[in-house]
Amino acid sequence: MQFLLALVATALSVVFVLLLAVLARQILGVPVGWFRSIVFGYAIVGLSTPVMTFVATKAGFFTQGHLIGNPVAGFLIAILAIAWMFALGLTGLVILEAVLPTGSIPDPITLLRRWRRQRRRVRRYAVIVGIAVRHGLGRFFRAGGRADPGNRVSDPGMRQTAIALRRALEDAGVAFVKLGQMLSTRPDLLHPAILTELTKLQTQVEPAPWTEIEPAIRGALDRPIDEVFRSIEPTPLAAASVGQVHEARLLDGRAVVIKVQRPAARRQIAADLDIILQLARRLDRVTGWGRSLGIRRLAEGFADSLTEELDYGIELDNTRAVAGTLRPDDRIVVPRTYPEFSGQTLMVMEKLDGIPIADATTLLAGFDARERNRLAADILGSVLRQIIVSGVFHADLHPGNLLIRPDRTVGLLDFGSVGRLDQPARTALGLTLYSVERDDPIAATGALIELLGRPEELDQRELERSVGEIMVRYRVGGGGLGMFTALFRLVMAYQFAVPSQVAAAFRAMGTLEGTLAMVCPGFDLLTSAREQSGDLSHTTFSMDEITQTAQEQLMSLLPVVRRLPHRINKITEDLENGRFTINIRMLADQRDRAFITGIAQQVMTTILAAAAAIAAIMLLTSDSGPMMTSTVRLYVFLGYALLFVGFVLGLRVLVRVFFRRWRE
Repeated sequence: MQFLLALVATALSVVFVLLLAVLARQILGVPVGWFRSIVFGYAIVGLSTPVMTFVATKAGFFTQGHLIGNPVAGFLIAILAIAWMFALGLTGLVILEAVLPTGSIPDPITLLRRWRRQRRRVRRYAVIVGIAVRHGLGRFFRAGGRADPGNRVSDPGMRQTAIALRRALEDAGVAFVKLGQMLSTRPDLLHPAILTELTKLQTQVEPAPWTEIEPAIRGALDRPIDEVFRSIEPTPLAAASVGQVHEARLLDGRAVVIKVQRPAARRQIAADLDIILQLARRLDRVTGWGRSLGIRRLAEGFADSLTEELDYGIELDNTRAVAGTLRPDDRIVVPRTYPEFSGQTLMVMEKLDGIPIADATTLLAGFDARERNRLAADILGSVLRQIIVSGVFHADLHPGNLLIRPDRTVGLLDFGSVGRLDQPARTALGLTLYSVERDDPIAATGALIELLGRPEELDQRELERSVGEIMVRYRVGGGGLGMFTALFRLVMAYQFAVPSQVAAAFRAMGTLEGTLAMVCPGFDLLTSAREQSGDLSHTTFSMDEITQTAQEQLMSLLPVVRRLPHRINKITEDLENGRFTINIRMLADQRDRAFITGIAQQVMTTILAAAAAIAAIMLLTSDSGPMMTSTVRLYVFLGYALLFVGFVLGLRVLVRVFFRRWRE
């Protein structure tokens, strides 16, 4: 029986505590944390008995363990005492919320988990910094460091720095190797010597042994390997930082390649991305070169893209999306995929025979000049159609991702990085290229502003001159090769906010320029773009296309146009007869009504709080009135009760005012 009574008492106390916590949150009107609200409730419950005993004793209701006097009056005074305990507890909650807002201190379980993660993070952070220092890169981490790895500084030791950076990234692990690969496609940011070294990271990665890869393939298939493949070549065709590619044959004899993610790559990359973001924030905060490169934004974009790249299911969808943009007569070929055998860490696709352009110097030497120029033009035309017409494009067009096939078509590989542009962005980008082709810097500048938005304090005339200088330089001296990289540098210099997908399109074209230079040295990019037919800029902005677009817009406006004569006639009649009026609905917007309602509530609550406080003071200073006990007057009791009401209402007003300021 005693155990049952204790259990019931405990349950009742828990319910009472929860009620107090809910009441505190409702009275304050702000989302105070549940943990501190429940602690507040337990404090009230724990102190209620001694406080009521103390008040009853002082009021003469309780002496030597016995109740005396009117029990109803004693009960009312005890309730008032608990109410004031509640009010003082609310004050403590408000002060605590002001000093340490809810969420600034996590709960104990979260603290323990965070401490474990932080310990692992600090160890890994120390390893990364140690690798950098060992390779002589420590000076770049010092606060106020002025070393700048970008193009603006000529450093005679830049080649040694580039080699040290490549070796440090190789030693640091998968995510850092991938970071180096991404940076190798950014000639707008980095010194050519650094780009040359980082490009080596594209292929120079040690493959994982077959004893690790075979279980990974079996686990991804979720079935025995021999139920899907007749054979798999243990030696990989290529090894990258995240996965590697093996040649295989399906049961029906079809030649395929298997792209399998390295075991533990996902876990290691997730841990290292956290370190990369920390390093980027520190370098952005303490170094000039980090801020000038926008290293924090660069790291965040890299983290997002690498997280997506870890999912081969996304790459499978990307491959099929790019394949859908190709025409039957395209010289570009995309491998067929096998989604029934693919998953998050495994991708099976058709094997394309051929030699990567990066290794095809001897093969290309056997092509005559006309064939090499035609091949480069076909690649350019296909990529421009992807970007301007379909809006789905391969965003990593370095020489290792394009194969020269035996039939002299071009195979496209590695769809982990695919960009997507919506219709307004495609139109603006197409207008930019069309204006460049027509040697019109004013129109090109306008299209760039439409594409990227207008920065604050932009000097448009100066930007037009800069765009015109780029056009002249590359039209006369380089046939357009390098022009996209120069344009991208220009928009960054003028502090345009470049959306990630638009930046991907610029980088794709900038990387493609280098690839085309390997296919056909001296390739005239501008002339080739002008000669492209079909889906390119001339067709996109031809009279037929403009007419069709105008017709579509007019069709959408047709209902308005039909009603327009009647409306104009009614307006003129009302003006002639003096009946023309304008109706304006005040506070039609829900946000405006909510604002006015909130102000009204605050004013009314303030008035009630002030009235209760004034009435309480009048009652407390009164010397007349009936007695509740021999020492306590009824008016004094009512005064303390009204003062409690005024105190709580005033506290609510203050909390609502300052809580909004804290959150803003």
